[in-house]
Amino acid sequence: MMAGPELVDVAVIGGGPAGLAAAAEAKGAGAGRVVMLERDERVGGILPQQIHDGFGTKVFKEALTGPEYSAIYEARVNERGVETWLKTTVTELTRERVLTVRSDRGIQTIKAGAVVLAMGCRERTRGAIGTAGTRPAGVYTAGAVQYYMNVSNLAVGRKVVILGSGDIGLIMARRMILEGAEVVCVAEILPQPSGIAGNIVRCLEDFDIPLYLNTTVVEIHGKERVTGVTLAEVGPKMGERKGTRRFIECDTLLLSVGLIPETELAIDLGLSMSPATNGAIVDESFHTSAPGIFSCGNVLQVHDVVDYATLEAEKTGIAAAKWAITGKLPDSKINISAGAGLRYILPATISGEDAIDFTTRPWKEEHDKSVVFKSGGEVLRRLKMPHMEPAGMIRVRVGKGRFRHVVNNEITVEVED
Repeated sequence: MMAGPELVDVAVIGGGPAGLAAAAEAKGAGAGRVVMLERDERVGGILPQQIHDGFGTKVFKEALTGPEYSAIYEARVNERGVETWLKTTVTELTRERVLTVRSDRGIQTIKAGAVVLAMGCRERTRGAIGTAGTRPAGVYTAGAVQYYMNVSNLAVGRKVVILGSGDIGLIMARRMILEGAEVVCVAEILPQPSGIAGNIVRCLEDFDIPLYLNTTVVEIHGKERVTGVTLAEVGPKMGERKGTRRFIECDTLLLSVGLIPETELAIDLGLSMSPATNGAIVDESFHTSAPGIFSCGNVLQVHDVVDYATLEAEKTGIAAAKWAITGKLPDSKINISAGAGLRYILPATISGEDAIDFTTRPWKEEHDKSVVFKSGGEVLRRLKMPHMEPAGMIRVRVGKGRFRHVVNNEITVEVED
């Protein structure tokens, strides 16, 4: 017979950058018992395998490696008394905030005052994009290769083609070069890179690695091991352009073709979801449509800078603690919607009682445009943007005084000249 549920104030699902920050701040905000549930045998998500620097420039004002950044937050959760349950998988979550978990201890249930969803993302695989050809060894996701090389000290390939220009793929292009491999090219199906501009410069241009836009892999060759790939150009509707096929010899294909939020628990729970982010719809407290359940980090929206995922998660942890203690949060009654030029806007609803850091992304690369917040035809906030790109998240702070002029509790955010 299964014992009664463990009672906790805040349960954080996921021990990556967002989970660590949310758990630490929930405890720091006064929550009694905070439990962080991580299915891996260590915390940190992918940070421990990201040995390059550049992390922490926003939060700590210095450039840290991934392991250094992760270690700071791991120490913080330990110092504050957060319970970390490793090798623990959450198999079910109910709207009453009852979690069923599986671990070496067996199957247990947890009853939480508040739950934070911080499960992160997984990489899109070859099967997810339906690449034709044989199934030889030598086809990897970029994140898997990063783990093999940086953690397991394993060589992966000698002559490499990378499909997709996501940030991890760009970083691994540089890493492969530094380890003595030849990176033949990076192929990107879109008309613009998927990674941030800085990584294009530092990881490709500085090492003379060609980037082919509007190009994809249409076939993988090889029996036991990859012997090459066929590239082809694509048109505006992603159809293959006739006569553009060419064979590229290689022994390894790295895939950096996007991330999929780990939203299975959220979907099973019936949360209101955003088709633009594939994450939950949240208010200014990162509160979802289910009472007492919050979401942050890459499971909410994919971040290109870990510091921003951390800052988002810290706010979420504080809000979760407040809910667990009081059962109350600000009444989010003002609706925010993305207009022309923007894919989405978060949060989706606000109270108007506090300043808000909004996050968004443009549909396409733009120069010398503005992100404009409007209500009833009146401009509440205008932010001039010299450059915008889909790969770079835009953060806009709007002071609480601006919300006094909201009409009919509706704000639209759009790109204008």
